Amino acid sequence: MENRKNVLVIGGAGFIGSHLCERLLRDSNVICLDNFVSSSEKNINHLLKLPNFEFINHDMSVPIDLMNLVELNSFQLKVFGISEVYNLACPSSVKNFEKLRRETVYANTYALINSLELAVKFKAKYMFFSSAVVYGAAPRDEYIDEAYRGISDMLDPRACYDEGKRYGESIVDTYRKVFSLDTKIVRVFRTYGPRMLINDGQIIPDFTVNALENKDVIVYGTEDFRTSLCFVSDIVEGSMKVMASDINDPVNLGSTDVYKVSDVAQVIIQLAGSSSKVIFEKEQLFLRELALPNISKVKNALGWFPIVTLEEGLQKTIDYTRAHKDLLTFSKEF
Repeated sequence: MENRKNVLVIGGAGFIGSHLCERLLRDSNVICLDNFVSSSEKNINHLLKLPNFEFINHDMSVPIDLMNLVELNSFQLKVFGISEVYNLACPSSVKNFEKLRRETVYANTYALINSLELAVKFKAKYMFFSSAVVYGAAPRDEYIDEAYRGISDMLDPRACYDEGKRYGESIVDTYRKVFSLDTKIVRVFRTYGPRMLINDGQIIPDFTVNALENKDVIVYGTEDFRTSLCFVSDIVEGSMKVMASDINDPVNLGSTDVYKVSDVAQVIIQLAGSSSKVIFEKEQLFLRELALPNISKVKNALGWFPIVTLEEGLQKTIDYTRAHKDLLTFSKEF
C-alpha cells in the first residue's frame, strides 16, 4: 500500500468518475467519495473488494475529516497524505435537472470550496472537471480554443450548472494563486460510454436502450442538431495526462469529430441490429448543442488526442448496456 500514492476522487461513483477510479487503481490507492445524487453504487461494486480502493458515502457540501476515518487506516493518511484530488462532483441529470438545482449550486460552491480546502490541507494536486458549457452560445461552425470567453446568460434556466462551472474555474484559480496549489482545469466536452444512467434524457444511453428494445429512438431537437462525441476512456487518459503535467490553465478535452445526432442514432440502430425508427421531439433544457473543441493545446503539449472511433465506442456501449441494463438506474428517486 505504501508504494502507491493516495488519490481522492470526488464524484467517483459517477459515469466518468467510476472509469477514472478504475484506471487510477492500476498504480494508486483510490478514495472514492460520492453521495449518489446522479450516480450509482452499481458503477463501483466491482471495485469494493480491492484492497487499494475505499468508498466513502458523503456529500462534499459538508466538510469531512478524512484523517480520522477508520476505513482509511490502511492508506495511512497521517503518514502519506493525499497526492491528488480529482473533483467531478456535480449533478448531471437531464431528467432531474430542475429538481436538483439546489444540489447543483451546492456542488459548485460549498463542495468545491471544501474539496479545495482538502487539497490545501494535504498540499495535493487538484483537478476541477469543468465543461464545454462555459463557452456559452459559441459560434456554431467554429472550433473553440481555451482563450474564447463565451457569451453567457447568468439568468438562463440552466445557469446554476453553466455559470457554476465558470464560477468554479475562477475559484480554483484563486486558490492556486493564494495557496500556491498545483491546480488543473479540464473543460470536458460531450462524452459517452458504458455506465451512463439510462432513462435520463442523455443522448447515447437512451438511444441505446430504445434501439435494444426496438422502440422509437427520440432526438430532442431538429435534424441539424450536431455534437462532438468522445469516448470515456479517452477523457480519463486525457485528464490523467493533464494532472501529471505542469499546465495550470484550462484545457479542452473532447473529440474534434462532429456528427449529426440523427446519424449517430442510425449507427446505434444498425450496430444493435434493431428495427427502431428515429423521430424528433422538442429540445430539452439540459440537452443543447454545445461548442466544438479545439484541442490543439493538449495535443501539442501532451500528445493527447482521442483514439477510440465512434463505431468502436458505440459497440462497447451497446454491449455493456445489453449486459447490464437493469443496473444502469439512479440510486435515488427524486
